[in-house]
Amino acid sequence: MAYRSGFVTIIGKPNVGKSTFLNCVLGEKVSSVSPKPQTTRNRIRGILTGGDFQIVFQDTPGIIKKTTKLSEFMQKSIQLASSDSDIMLFMIDALRGMGREEEELFQKYGQRPLIVLVNKTDKAKPEQVMPILQRLSEMGLSEVYPISARTGKNVDLVLKRIAQLLPKGQKYYPDDMVTDRTERFMAAEIIREKTLLFYDQEVPHGIGVNITKFEYNEEKGLTAIDAEIYCEKESHKAIIIGKQGTGLKKVGAEARKEIENLVGTKVFLTLWVKVKEKWRDNELVLNELGYNKKNA
Repeated sequence: MAYRSGFVTIIGKPNVGKSTFLNCVLGEKVSSVSPKPQTTRNRIRGILTGGDFQIVFQDTPGIIKKTTKLSEFMQKSIQLASSDSDIMLFMIDALRGMGREEEELFQKYGQRPLIVLVNKTDKAKPEQVMPILQRLSEMGLSEVYPISARTGKNVDLVLKRIAQLLPKGQKYYPDDMVTDRTERFMAAEIIREKTLLFYDQEVPHGIGVNITKFEYNEEKGLTAIDAEIYCEKESHKAIIIGKQGTGLKKVGAEARKEIENLVGTKVFLTLWVKVKEKWRDNELVLNELGYNKKNA
């Protein structure tokens, strides 16, 4: 049997479940998840290797309008991912339905083999799902799968179909590799995710994380990490730190547990909160945080 491999880009509007799908497929967490839009900012590759295939998934930011230099970077990530993709996975939120905007996106990104995933069917009612499926059928889209990325419903069928559509090719990555991102990058994503989860309502989306130290001490079996959490206002800084530092301690404790699972050692994590006004439009800060062409 011929070996098949290729790149599969997951696209869709914010909060449709792209990162949840990727984590479900890989069986472990490689992409940050939170209720807030724009949680994913970089293109993140997740690698699934089977006996006769290798699928390189590319998780992308939600498709939004360009309002800041950061949002421009995020949309550039989508364009780059789709340009080198063998298959496009377009995800729709069954709870929100679909409209003209989704139809326009099908036309824009549908030049390659396109599979449409209607997600969150575990929460949506049949009367919400059926009109979406009917409209997709009317548009001539035959590769459509109602799924639940949260529960894994029908995800196995999607993977089977992707493996069939992949071109013949070689392995791009070793068998035991599940992402091309570094532990340093993943640690920053974990800290940012925990901050967003804890302050979903109080702090707007202007949160960035800069890892200033990432060192493994072999003698102590310990990884020491220093990180700065950037926000845009003094009032946001006070909220994140919390009364007598309780908020920041909570973020740190949750992030540390997950980072320990990531790196496989004990972690000593130190967090600071800094105010960087309008950092999402500051190219120097964006470059410092890794939001540049190299990491798009």
